[in-house]
Amino acid sequence: MAAGIQIPTDPGWVDEVLLAGPADQICLVLSEPVDRATLRALVTERQTALAGAGLRAGGSVALCLPPSLAFITNLLAAWRIGARATLLDHRLTAFEVGQALDRLAPQFVVTAAESSGGALRAFQEVRERIAAHPGGRPADTPHALIQLSSGSTGPSKAIGRCASDLIAEIDRYLKIDGVPRGGERIVSMASMVHVLGLVGGLLHGLHAGVQLVLPQRMTAEAILAAVAAGTEPTTLLGVPFHIELLAAVAEPPRLPQLTGMTTGGELVRAQVHDAFVDRYGIRLGNMYGMTELGVIGTDLFGVHRPAVAPAPGVTLREQDGELHIAMEHSPYVGLVDPARWSDGWLHTKDAGTVDPDTGLVRIRGRRDSQVSIGGLKVDLSEVEHTLAGLPGVTGAVVVFGKAIEAYVVLEEPADLDRIQEQLTERVAAYKRPRAWHVVDTLPRTATGKLVRDQGVLAAVPAAPAVTGNERN
Repeated sequence: MAAGIQIPTDPGWVDEVLLAGPADQICLVLSEPVDRATLRALVTERQTALAGAGLRAGGSVALCLPPSLAFITNLLAAWRIGARATLLDHRLTAFEVGQALDRLAPQFVVTAAESSGGALRAFQEVRERIAAHPGGRPADTPHALIQLSSGSTGPSKAIGRCASDLIAEIDRYLKIDGVPRGGERIVSMASMVHVLGLVGGLLHGLHAGVQLVLPQRMTAEAILAAVAAGTEPTTLLGVPFHIELLAAVAEPPRLPQLTGMTTGGELVRAQVHDAFVDRYGIRLGNMYGMTELGVIGTDLFGVHRPAVAPAPGVTLREQDGELHIAMEHSPYVGLVDPARWSDGWLHTKDAGTVDPDTGLVRIRGRRDSQVSIGGLKVDLSEVEHTLAGLPGVTGAVVVFGKAIEAYVVLEEPADLDRIQEQLTERVAAYKRPRAWHVVDTLPRTATGKLVRDQGVLAAVPAAPAVTGNERN
């Protein structure tokens, strides 16, 4: 077991925890390899630019940059100054960015003045712009990082993490069996704006001496080419969407250096899990986490599926069917909602159980996915998983408004009658959807999670072949 990290008390933690190491060690691979000496020089350059614009210790800055070396160096530079960094996904609309800036009021905003790369590029070449934000304020909390939750079931929450929180999570990664170690590689498809790609990919990689590689494009061919480009043991890091993408490759190349894949987000459908393992012959591990805390539980070797084992140092309990996690302070920026955090416990809003004998945790979907139909409890996630597992169904979301509704993507839209008949054989009548919507695609969050916000789903156009034929 690795020794715990000593937590610094000033911005020097960036150099001590993230940037230390041999000058010639390759730590990043984007368009070309980047060694630690080059990274340190680039961070110093961006630190000078941000300080020249007026950013000081205790200040605040928002980064709205695509995945890029510019994103990495500006983030580390802001932390080196001792400022608070807010991460805004570059795919947000101007309206969404404006709302976030009004809400969080950073003093400065870093955006892309110029960038190169199309929609499928996993990273871009960026020339950044630093601008003062009208009405911006210095940081009013001790947080080094502000992230927005995925917003898969409603409006995003602003979540703050101190440097000590980030360091504690990096320390957890060091103690988890199956996590890449020094001298290995991570090929990451996970967004660095969100916690899996940020801590599990970038920060862990920098601290542990693991080379972080971003594929040229977010396609199966480019991801596999990134794996093939190195000889070191390599782990893929992504979300279920990426597993589906890779599982669809009929005959992947032989990749002896590929040792496994770790996925965050929702549990991978059984058919997709089996297809991936069969195609690649490697372990497919699951990681359960939240923006509020980072990694919470893991099953990186697939031995506990669908359960996970708590990450080192994480204490969970089951309270009235909901998972709670011990946290000394609320992670939320602004007013503390007692339904989210109270008395030292984070209320995950995830339904789940903790085995009293083994400590294994079973996540059973969102707590708000449990509804009452005629006095009978229905777990919408159970219905959704059953529906998504039927032959001919490539995606499904089940929600509840006035009744249970299903949004499905079908291999053949005309197969809806057959799908409904198959579901009838597997799910009790009171659990079955009363309204059906066949669509070409299901909306996802920036982290690849399926969106279950009914307002967003209602705006998704029906598949052309079934327009006007939805079942109600």
